[in-house]
This record gives sequence, structure tokens and C-alpha cells, in this order.
Amino acid sequence: MQELAKYFLAARDEGQMQKLLQGLLTPNEVSEMRKRLQIFTLLKEGVSQREISKQLGVGIATVTRGSRALKELEEN
Repeated sequence: MQELAKYFLAARDEGQMQKLLQGLLTPNEVSEMRKRLQIFTLLKEGVSQREISKQLGVGIATVTRGSRALKELEEN
């Protein structure tokens, strides 16, 4: 994890960050990360897990995992 953090911290601006992400991740991985960020956003807005699952076309387990991860981030 530390190696990844250093890799991303090397970006000087948004354009370079996009290049780093494109070099590291497949288009499918980028899409999955985008969905996870959308899950975080909708959870913060108070949208129910079932509604998020419907809106984004992801399984309820994916939303639940996102909810747990968000809670861990907010606790730290």
C-alpha cells in the first residue's frame, strides 16, 4: 500500500494523475473505481443501499462493502 501511495503522490497535477491511473489500471478497473466513488457519494447523501444498488446496477453486497469501507475511512 505504501508503494501505491508514493506512486500517486508523485503526480504534480490532475493531468499527470490521470496518466498515472491510465498506466496502472485497465479500463474495467477504472470503471469499478468510479462506481465505488459513486457509492461513497450516494451513501453520504443518505441514499439507501437498495436504491444505490438499483441506480448503479451493482449487487447489494458491493454497496454493503462500500458502506463498510466508508465507515472505516470516516472513523480514521
